[in-house]
Formats: sequence, C-alpha cells, structure tokens
Amino acid sequence: MVENFIEAYVKKIVAEPDKIRVIKTELDANFYEIEILSSLQDAGRLIGKDGKMIGAIKTFISGIKAKDGNSYRIIVKPQD
Repeated sequence: MVENFIEAYVKKIVAEPDKIRVIKTELDANFYEIEILSSLQDAGRLIGKDGKMIGAIKTFISGIKAKDGNSYRIIVKPQD
C-alpha cells in the first residue's frame, strides 16, 4: 500500500517517471525500509531544497504509521 502510493506520487514529480523504482524491504517486525530509485537529476527533485520535498513525503507516511502500526524509513538513491 505505502510503496504504491509513493511510486504514484513520485512519478508525478520527476522528469523521468519511467526510471522510478520503489523497493520495500522488511527490516524488523513492523519496520520497513522503502528505497526510491531514480535518475540523478530526479533524486535532487525528490529531496528538494533543504530536504523539504522528502520531508513532506516522510510526514505523510508517518500518518500511515498511526493507522497501520508500521514504521518506515524512506531513502532516495540516484541510479545511472
């Protein structure tokens, strides 16, 4: 659920939506890591000025935590 939302949202922000991949990995019980793989240019857009864009995404995801009880770590990784 979370990864589907992030993928759909991120694809609307970036210049190259076909290069976006979202990978969800369970690290512990109720703790997940979500990696957003993008082009180098789009990684900058996803992080945003002073980290405001990724901060907004993390804030939204923290609201989901209250509903489903899971914790998430969001990571943006540029790919060639």
